[in-house]
Amino acid sequence: MAQADEETRGALSRRRSRHGRNGRSSVVGPDVPPIDTRIDQFDLTVATTADYLRGAWPAELADVRFEVGAMPAQNSGTDGVDRWFVDRARRRIILYRLPIQRMSKLHRNDELHQRMMVESCVFRAVAELLGKDPWDLGPERYRFL
Repeated sequence: MAQADEETRGALSRRRSRHGRNGRSSVVGPDVPPIDTRIDQFDLTVATTADYLRGAWPAELADVRFEVGAMPAQNSGTDGVDRWFVDRARRRIILYRLPIQRMSKLHRNDELHQRMMVESCVFRAVAELLGKDPWDLGPERYRFL
């Protein structure tokens, strides 16, 4: 019985090693990085920027919820499409992914500038919620007099 198992293993290894090729790997192997979609990148950028601002303004942003929506349900009556919505009563900020990603006029459309646009929208939405200027949200060490 043991000899039959060895013969079977030998036949399988010969079959896998035909023409000098070993066994084939799967299409997505361990060397391929995981797929990052634009949605994942957007959500991650919003979350890290919100965490940064919560660290800078812990008392003011402790109970604020940050949410991501695809598009605003209705236009607020302004010219253009809203990029975010601030609900002061519910302490909630909704950032709209599609208008921010697709309708922003970037002078260079690369990953860095796209991330900076998302971060600036988060800063401006938080500034609107707190009634401050977006430039006032950074810690003291980043302010120039």
